[in-house]
Order: sequence, then structure tokens, then C-alpha cells
Amino acid sequence: MVSTAPRSRGKFEPFIRWTLIGISLAFVTLFLILPLVTVFTQGLSKGLEAYFRAISEPEALAAIRLTLVTAAIAVPLNLVFGIAASWAVAKHEFPGKNILITLIDLPFAVSPVISGLIYVLLFGAQGILGPWLAEHDIKIIFAVPGIVLATIFVTFPFVARELIPLMQSQGKEEEEAAYTLGANGWQTFFRVTLPNVKWGLLHGVILCNARAMGEFGAVSVVSGHIRGQTNTVPLHVEILYNEYNFAAAFAVASLLAILALVTLVVKSFLERKSNQHSTLEMRKTDPREVGGEQYEYRSA
Repeated sequence: MVSTAPRSRGKFEPFIRWTLIGISLAFVTLFLILPLVTVFTQGLSKGLEAYFRAISEPEALAAIRLTLVTAAIAVPLNLVFGIAASWAVAKHEFPGKNILITLIDLPFAVSPVISGLIYVLLFGAQGILGPWLAEHDIKIIFAVPGIVLATIFVTFPFVARELIPLMQSQGKEEEEAAYTLGANGWQTFFRVTLPNVKWGLLHGVILCNARAMGEFGAVSVVSGHIRGQTNTVPLHVEILYNEYNFAAAFAVASLLAILALVTLVVKSFLERKSNQHSTLEMRKTDPREVGGEQYEYRSA
């Protein structure tokens, strides 16, 4: 008796494939393309003059400056932490390693609003350290330092979580070979470890920067919503929207949409470069690709 199962499966394969493609396109259109189109059409609804006026108002410019300053502080600090944490986790064994990994993932499990409340309970006027800070005239909550701290908290996993699996997959062989040849720890890091993860590192920095500029929940709790002083771009958009100034709100929001699109383009470019780098490395270490002779390949 001849089975017809393979033939039946082949008959329905095109239907299944196009159904899945249709569902994917429908979701992308509904949840990505339409919102982006709405942001730009609403932002330009009153013309280009009103659009540029909305994003060049003093309060909008102050929000943009604060957003850039916050990202300029948070991203480098997260970069240093991410490299140190991923190098420690992937290349070394030490007590509390699993605890460190769990703590790195903590911002993914905690609501940004809760993280902002934690800083209020610590540094607010009625918080644990509030009276001491007030006595020494140090202001953290409802000021720029609180915004920076909240942004650092919600963004610090991005670089580490990008590098840890990458470093683990690469193993320790190249570092051990460098140590054998007489390299010290810093030489090994800058000449072996860091070049091997440069594309993943850039990828993590891009994602960290995008989240830092677009963060709303945690920053909203600690900022105080002081116009022209502690409002970032997302908070400024909320204020404009609550005042029924929809065209200006969508105009300013389009800056974040442009940032998201640029982030996606850079992210795709870095992923392609990373894949090309991995393929080239595999070929360079494959004896069949070099005429039967293996030789050492070092990343640029």
C-alpha cells in the first residue's frame, strides 16, 4: 500500500507558507507601519512650518538637549559595565556568578515605573537618604541626576546581554593562547577579546541608546515634569498631547520615530556585518578553504 502523506503535505505547503506570510505582513502593517504613518501624517497635518516650529520651540529644544545629555551619560556607563560583566561571566569562574547574571536581567523583570519609585523611596524628600541630601543641598529626584540614574537602571542589561552569549560561544582558546605567548590581561583584552566582539558590542550600544532616548516610565516618576528643565522628549510629547496640541505632540514624537527607524537600519547593518565576520572566520580556519593548510586568523 502506497502512502499519500508526503504528497498531501506537499500539496498544502504553499497554502501554509502564504498563510504565515500573510499573518506576518498583517501584524507588521497593523502594529508598525500604520502607527509610523499616523505619527508623520499627524505631525505634518498643519504643514511644514508648524512642524518645524513645534520641534524648535524652547521647551522642545530643552527636552531634546536633556534627552541627549542623559543618553550621553547612561550609554558610556552601561558600555563599561556591560563589557566588564560579560568578560567576567563568559571568561572567568567566581562565586556568585549566577547571582550576577540574575541581577543583570533584573530590569527586564521589573516595571520601569517601579524602578522609578525605588529611586524616589531612596532619594526623595521623605526617602531613606532624603533628609541627608536636603541637608547638604543635593537634589537627585526631580532633577537631572535622578533622570540619569533611572535611565541607567532600565538600560544596563542591553550591552551585557548582547556580549555574554557571544563571548561564551567564542570560548577561551584565543585568550589562553595569548597568555601562553606572554600577553598580559589588558593586552589580551584589547587585542583578542575586544576585536572579536566589536560588532556585537556596537549592536548592544545601539539598542541601549535607543532605549535611553525613548524611556518614559521610570523617567516620568523621577522627573517632576518641570517644563524646560526635567522633561525629556517622551515626557514633552505627553504634555503636548494632554494639552490637546496634537500636531505638535506628533511632530515631536516623529523625532523618536526617526530614531527608531535609524536604529533598525543600523541594527540590520551590524547584524549583516557580524554574520559576514563569522562566516569569514570559519572559512579562514577551514583547511579546505585554504588549500589544505590551516593558519591562524586574527580579527581586525
